[in-house]
Amino acid sequence: MKKRTSGGGWQAVWYTWRKARESSGWKLWKFWTAMRSKNACKTCALGMGGQAGGMVNETGHFPEVCKKSLQAMASDMQGAIKPDFWKTYSVAQLQAFSPRELETCGRLVDPVLLRKGSQYYEPISWDEAYRRIIDKLRATQPDESFWYFSGRSSNEAGFLLQLFARVYGTNNVNNCSYYCHQASGVGLSNVLGSGVGTIQLHDLETADCMFVIGGNPASNHPRLMTSLKEMSKRNAEIIVVNPVVEIGLVNFRVPSDPLSMLFGTKIATLYVQPHIGGDLAMITGISKRILEMDAIDRPFLETYCEGWPELEARLRATPWEEILAKSGVTKAEIDDMAQRYAKAKNVVFSWTMGITHHVHGVLNVEAIANLALMRGMVGRPGAGLMPIRGHSNVQGIGSVGVTPKLKDAIFQRLQDHFQIKLPTTPGLDTMGCMEAADTGRMRAGFCLGGNLFGSNPDATYAAQSLRGLDLLVYMNTTLNTGHAHGLAGEDTIILPVLARDEEPQPTTQESMFSYIRLSDGGPRRHEGPRSEVEIIAHIAQGVLGSEVTGPIDWRGMESTRKIRETIAAVVPGFDEIKTIDATKKEFQIAGRTFHTPKFPTPSGKAMLKTHDLPELAGGDLSDPAIGQLRMMTVRSEGQFNTVVYEDYDLYRGIDRRDIIALHPDDITRLGLKADHRCHISNEVGRMQNVIVRSFDKIRPGNALMYCPEANVLVPRSRDPSSKTPAFKCVLINVVPAEGSKPETYVEPFVLLSTAQAAANGQASNGHAANGRTAGDGTVHAKQNAC
Repeated sequence: MKKRTSGGGWQAVWYTWRKARESSGWKLWKFWTAMRSKNACKTCALGMGGQAGGMVNETGHFPEVCKKSLQAMASDMQGAIKPDFWKTYSVAQLQAFSPRELETCGRLVDPVLLRKGSQYYEPISWDEAYRRIIDKLRATQPDESFWYFSGRSSNEAGFLLQLFARVYGTNNVNNCSYYCHQASGVGLSNVLGSGVGTIQLHDLETADCMFVIGGNPASNHPRLMTSLKEMSKRNAEIIVVNPVVEIGLVNFRVPSDPLSMLFGTKIATLYVQPHIGGDLAMITGISKRILEMDAIDRPFLETYCEGWPELEARLRATPWEEILAKSGVTKAEIDDMAQRYAKAKNVVFSWTMGITHHVHGVLNVEAIANLALMRGMVGRPGAGLMPIRGHSNVQGIGSVGVTPKLKDAIFQRLQDHFQIKLPTTPGLDTMGCMEAADTGRMRAGFCLGGNLFGSNPDATYAAQSLRGLDLLVYMNTTLNTGHAHGLAGEDTIILPVLARDEEPQPTTQESMFSYIRLSDGGPRRHEGPRSEVEIIAHIAQGVLGSEVTGPIDWRGMESTRKIRETIAAVVPGFDEIKTIDATKKEFQIAGRTFHTPKFPTPSGKAMLKTHDLPELAGGDLSDPAIGQLRMMTVRSEGQFNTVVYEDYDLYRGIDRRDIIALHPDDITRLGLKADHRCHISNEVGRMQNVIVRSFDKIRPGNALMYCPEANVLVPRSRDPSSKTPAFKCVLINVVPAEGSKPETYVEPFVLLSTAQAAANGQASNGHAANGRTAGDGTVHAKQNAC
């Protein structure tokens, strides 16, 4: 593919037109109307839309649009999957589809069932779907069930389902943040007493320095690029830290700005490439240098923080040799970052999963908070901490109680409000539920949106675990890899749901800035799918009893207004949600933004933390005798979370997904050849016939592969505090494939677990890179069936 010199630009404009054409033909106004409707954006948590109308952000700026929102809207505007699709394609054939091919099969419109022993899903009626689910749940001990929530859903659906699960009798309630930003929540709570970002969007307008650590917002949160562009125009420092030089963070052409479109906007004023896993050592180094420069705010530390003497002593005692060896960053680079930080007056620290996806993810977040507090950059306007969260309502789902342990205030208020006793047994986190399923301690799983299988590390283990269930229920709008690979041992049921802008009643969502938006919903695009709250309320009533005899009027809970009234009564800070559908007044959650240095900890002060530096995984990998690399799984520019919209990665110039991107030095060191095939393995799994792509933008010693395909190599190692898996630091071995020749298309790569590879050498789990090798060779007919 052609190498890009900037992100955004005319290619983004052309892509917009193409997606509009795909979704509405020449009636482009249909796409425009959908994008401008009064609904919160369906993709990232940066937030836009709501009552100000689509493409308007929280500061009122218009137009705010990005490819992610276009892709999500185009997906929801697809035609329906035809009934004969389910007769045409077996599970084995669906397993041969790529993530993109599954996503583009069309909208789910009928409940479908995969019975034990069957090779085909079959459409069933809603009555039968409800009956099967209700009967199975009634026959299951509550603590033998788990409930998984995606950030795609509304506050109302999330609150209702967690309430159902707890009244049913279990705290095995968890959400997708355990596999993304849970480390941010735990780390921030440990330091500040609050697990969310400390700033509002408008704070970026006065910041004169911003750290962007372990993320690629140009691809994954494109609307943030408008804020970075404005910072660049003010000559603010933008310090990017990433093992990969992402072109969109070097230069970006913002389509809504004519000058930026014509000439491009320089983004990073400094770009630093640590080794994968070297962040904690690097951040410690910056902190140590700030201390040596006496650039700290000592009065702030002594007045508003606890633990400063201990942190100061630890920083002084940590040797530079250890910091440099474990970070992969030079002393000069650390000095440069520290000098720029010391000169700035208002600094924002932002990060994404390059910080959280490590076994020490919580420590990474705590260290970032320490660094900000050392100069008093928390508890003031225009400065603070900004975890860049993924899905549009992942923060809201957590706020309304989707977590194994409810906050004490919510727990007590729920009991008092409904005059019920909630379970007090410890609930399991997401990986804990997967492990319980694998050992036979789980019988039923219920997934509100998302792709639980595709989000898991160790894909072979994930599929094995889910097969231990008697019932697995998915609520989705389109097909994903979970529907092909994440199958229960007995009944797997997919329930089609309405998209956010099709809901018959208003719903709410929370942005990463703790701002509550109201989405109006809108007309349905297809007959068949149902509202999430309607489905949940119907099943809850069937399992727990009628509205007459039970403690909760589940039928009444089909009203999103009724649910919001309950949320207002039990969730602190959500009082205004009670009447939001009448007032149309969206609001900031009280107590979340820290513009003064008073924190919700027992002492009211920030709690600084000290850390030992972990060893750098793999150590020095420059020795030719060492055949290992540190690999991180990433998303492409044409992808959102586990949903793949395009197989190519535009900004990185990579044309397909069955690749490993390596620095030319590593290709030579390992005896590989660019564009030839290789085999990749570790203690978890094996991938065969993967194409080697030369990629000089990555730090030598490190590798880049795409998720969810490469999850077969990711071990179940996780942060002990947040339980977040280490997707971003995986040791792998790479060897050439014998007889490999340079070619742009190869036979689809094969995924094997280590155990499978040992047993049969060439066995496949059925997943093919481009969907070209179905069980009976008929995948080529897929498009005609959709």
